[in-house]
Amino acid sequence: MSVNDTAHNNNSIWNRQVYHRLKLALSLGLRRQLFLAICDNLHLRNQVAARLHSTLAYPVGQVLYQSSNAQENSTPAYPRLVTLRLNLNEPNPIVQINQWLANYPPPIVGASKDTPGRPFPVPAFQIVGVEHLTKETVATQRLFLHYLRLSEQYFSTQESSRFLESNLLLWIPRPWLSAIKQSAPQFWRCRTGVFVFAGEPTPATQNAGYPERFSHSRNLDLRNIEQSIIDESVNQAELRTAASELKFENNSNFPAEVQGNGIHKTQESTSRSGSGNNNQSLLSLSYVSSELTELVIATINASSDKNAENYLQPQQILLEIEELHEKQASGDVLAEAYYRLGTLYRLRIEQGESTLENLMVAIIAYQEAISYDESSPQLPDILNDLGTLYWMLYRTPPNSEEGQTYIEQAIEFYQLALKMISPQTHRETYARVQNNLGTAYGDLARFSHPSENWQQAVLAYNEALSYRTADMDSLKYAACQNNLGTAYWHLGQYNQPIVHLKKAIAAYNEALIYYNPEQEPLKYGMIQNNIGTACWNLAQYEQPAQNLQLAINVYSKALKYRTPANVPSACAATQNNLGTAYWHLANLSQTTKEARQKYLQLCISAYEEAIALAHSLSGTPLSFDLLASYNNLALAHYQLVIDKSFNGDKATHSQHLEVALDYHLQALNGLSKQSEAYQTTFTYVVKTIRAFHNELGIQGQTLALSKVPSQLLPEILSKL
Repeated sequence: MSVNDTAHNNNSIWNRQVYHRLKLALSLGLRRQLFLAICDNLHLRNQVAARLHSTLAYPVGQVLYQSSNAQENSTPAYPRLVTLRLNLNEPNPIVQINQWLANYPPPIVGASKDTPGRPFPVPAFQIVGVEHLTKETVATQRLFLHYLRLSEQYFSTQESSRFLESNLLLWIPRPWLSAIKQSAPQFWRCRTGVFVFAGEPTPATQNAGYPERFSHSRNLDLRNIEQSIIDESVNQAELRTAASELKFENNSNFPAEVQGNGIHKTQESTSRSGSGNNNQSLLSLSYVSSELTELVIATINASSDKNAENYLQPQQILLEIEELHEKQASGDVLAEAYYRLGTLYRLRIEQGESTLENLMVAIIAYQEAISYDESSPQLPDILNDLGTLYWMLYRTPPNSEEGQTYIEQAIEFYQLALKMISPQTHRETYARVQNNLGTAYGDLARFSHPSENWQQAVLAYNEALSYRTADMDSLKYAACQNNLGTAYWHLGQYNQPIVHLKKAIAAYNEALIYYNPEQEPLKYGMIQNNIGTACWNLAQYEQPAQNLQLAINVYSKALKYRTPANVPSACAATQNNLGTAYWHLANLSQTTKEARQKYLQLCISAYEEAIALAHSLSGTPLSFDLLASYNNLALAHYQLVIDKSFNGDKATHSQHLEVALDYHLQALNGLSKQSEAYQTTFTYVVKTIRAFHNELGIQGQTLALSKVPSQLLPEILSKL
């Protein structure tokens, strides 16, 4: 495999493909593989390395799916992938790997009184931190290359024989790739594969430790927010779930120490934690995995309150786990300790601290808990929580563009949880996990096979509603009905639109029954907006006038609760939708001339309100395309004037056409010149200038051309 400089037009697509190839190569379980991963962007490197670790280190799904005679995968926690940082004092990756294997030898599995058993497979190793050699002395850099040149000797020694059973993934930036090719040719020739990631180099001043903390982490919005395009040329609508409730298992049987101060403070752990504020005491742990320890240290260093009691809790739990290992505690006792660590971080995440490090600690701790005690009665709850944690990894910036792997992992955990609980005995838990599964399938539909995945979402939500009734919890029932409506709406975009859109409307209306507009005004207004969007969509297939009028009525009801004062962005979205509905109603063949004029005026008013609100929300994300709204408003002004039934003097004609031209030019200014939308908008500009000439003569055309940016004039004049 050769290395080529990548100049791919879409780095995220390229990197996703490279990641999947690298993950597959590591997953095959072949022996003696040497992989090089080339990445200049440390943020991207940390993200990919963390993802590889989260999906390959402790593949719990493989453990639980194995048959009872597959003893190899039923051992206590032993990683399939180990992440090590290069020791800059002695930059010899092979020695580091051998030292790790000496400290953590593969456990023996399958042993009985008749058979001696066999060692568990040696894990693969990924080495990070080579980029830091650039800051070291020339002697240290040469020493690293010297150790690589000696790789052939290392491979042939008895000490390294166990390493030969493993795989090595070495992360390096491009400058070090050139150095290795020139100064360690034997090591280079031993490579099995090279994986090149695209991305701008990270400035040296920003080189942070691994795993790197996201500098702009923001709290996760747990609502399942969906966007849907209403019309390719007119609008983009908003579809949202009321309370998507993709949640952790709220188990009332959590140990009391977690619900209180989070740790059972034995005398031993208190004495060991006297240096709890010193990270060095954690780095010296022998039994707790270094990956977990480093992540916990990262969360401690990032804590905003160094004196708070919960700042000490992770250290105390890790020290307690270390003591349990030293005392050779039973698996269920170790599992309970890891479980408390995972739950501590899970509770922090629920409180809004959904950083990458917190998510990773919770995931690894829960997976350790499962691997030490696979018969725990808490196992379904942990599996549900793991599903939600992986779903949150997808929703945690900047993972959203590359989140398919995380969502698929979440779905696997939810399905595992469902295999272990009976809906007859655990109705509420079963319904919650099914609801979560439906939400995960809806997110997966954004990446692949949308029709099939939305169908799976529908099945999951319906299954949840088989065991979650309004009598049990009316608001959760309503939320699930709203989720079902959204899934049906999306499914209707791919097949049987009339059938699925009617089912969506029915589900939304069912949800609406259980929301009191006085107590839940925002959710009530949101579902009204969803009904309006489904009615608008249905109007494209049957009874257009009736369904468009229904959409207008429902959008108008939604605006009573989605006001500029309480939710301006949502109000703008619904006003935008309302403008679109009026536009289509005005353009129906059966609409009278008088009614058309009225609907166009109402359309203009709605779009103006949406645009004004959008302008007042500078920097706030919108759920509709503002540039499309500019064009829509311009088209409404244009159509109003050219309609033969329009009664207005020349000044009024000029006023409407000037507004139309102005908004088309604003849209044009925000669009890429190579895009189809730019070409469409440019055509609108030419048509509007022609309308100036037709309605107002040569003086009107001159007025119009005076408003056009000079760089556009040559191309426009050639079209007139």
